[in-house]
Amino acid sequence: MAKVLTSKEENYAQWYNDLVIKAGLAENSAVRGCMVIKPYGYAIWEKIQAQLDRMFKETGHENAYFPLFIPKSFFSREANHIEGFAKECAIVTHYRLKKDEEKGGIIVDPEAKLEEELIIRPTSETIIWNSYRNWIQSYRDLPILINQWANVVRWEMRTRLFLRTAEFLWQEGHTAHATQKEAEEETIRMINVYAEFAEKHLAIPVIAGKKTESEKFAGAVDTLTIEALMQDGKAIQAGTSHFLGQNFARAFDVQFTSEEGKLEYVWATSWGMTTRMIGALIMAHSDNNGLILPPRMAPVQVVIVPIYKGNEQLPLIAETAGRIKSELMEKGISVKFDDRDTQKPGWKFAEYELKGVPVRLALGPRDVENGTIEVSRRDTLEKTTIAREGVADVVQNLLEEIQDNIHQRALAFRNDNTHRVDSWDEMVNILDRKGGFILAHWDGTEESEKKIQQTRASIRCIPMNEPPEKGKCIVSGKPSERRVVIARAY
Repeated sequence: MAKVLTSKEENYAQWYNDLVIKAGLAENSAVRGCMVIKPYGYAIWEKIQAQLDRMFKETGHENAYFPLFIPKSFFSREANHIEGFAKECAIVTHYRLKKDEEKGGIIVDPEAKLEEELIIRPTSETIIWNSYRNWIQSYRDLPILINQWANVVRWEMRTRLFLRTAEFLWQEGHTAHATQKEAEEETIRMINVYAEFAEKHLAIPVIAGKKTESEKFAGAVDTLTIEALMQDGKAIQAGTSHFLGQNFARAFDVQFTSEEGKLEYVWATSWGMTTRMIGALIMAHSDNNGLILPPRMAPVQVVIVPIYKGNEQLPLIAETAGRIKSELMEKGISVKFDDRDTQKPGWKFAEYELKGVPVRLALGPRDVENGTIEVSRRDTLEKTTIAREGVADVVQNLLEEIQDNIHQRALAFRNDNTHRVDSWDEMVNILDRKGGFILAHWDGTEESEKKIQQTRASIRCIPMNEPPEKGKCIVSGKPSERRVVIARAY
């Protein structure tokens, strides 16, 4: 089965598309630019969703839901916000269909035009802050820490499964605070939550930093981001957290009475992570044999494949496999026993390799007799035979080892492909030859940033954890206080 994949080295984009489709993650739909997320792909999203939801609630956030439709007038209240999304908006203009009496079929009823058009949400700041106006009167009503799991529509012209689609799934946090300090702390807190999630659960090393003025979220004062490096040397924006200042509070007249009795505008943040992370998960770790999933994100962490000749051997194997499955499940490990008689063991091995199941156990009659079992790990493709007794403990430890190994391998790749450069020519040479993260000096001007963008690269972020370092801008030669991260990106 794995041979159906184009190799990464031959055509990375085709390899990615082959893998998404052949591993049963998603497919293109009848609606242009939209995708069908198939059960296996959606199961990965559920793992992402469940873990992030726990982390949000641990930091005091609650889930709510707001309308999919947003009145057009709401967008006009925040000029920068609408300018940033105007070209991506899908708009509802009518509310009824009718039969075409002349030509047959169905047409839009011209008499059913909406008095005010509705925007299908590209993001929910405007509709949520309209509600917050009713929720907030006093400092006692603050902070409001809300998260929403939803879908959004951004009318993309050039789409790729998971990475960029007209409709996608995400979570969007929207918080309201009494002080600027609280809102800024929330912005940092949530980008750190995303970074921890990416590192510990997706096994993807990330760089956290601040977006430049031209790259920040429309309507934000500041945008923080985590940037990850894919195996083709391109960056991907993995999650963002925005300090919105008082922009949306002023636009929707959301004021509160402070402890001192003064009427003040509320301070705001928003933050989000999307199904794009499934694409990042694929591109950060997988190989020419298929997916490599970190165990914490794998829908099936262990598969047991029986090896037998003749149906008379199966009951004994199934009994032993059942006990092993129960022992693993008691430790919270997700297990599948594949006793299908429609496919041979070799076919199943290739299937689970393609799907990225972290651990495969093969069990035959001789194994049952000898009290052994064959263990294969997906990350290294290594096989070993171990004692049947205590297999649950061995597998549990192995899953943690695999999780760490996948992260360490991605970290080593990023380190090997992060380059400190001090000249324009050096940067362009690296971008054209192999890509990766480039740490270079920038003078902070829009003019120099636009010159960098002419190389099809961009300033991904101003790193939060890189110490200040005086130097000269690679574009202008003017003084610079620190290096920024430059890369070509998805």
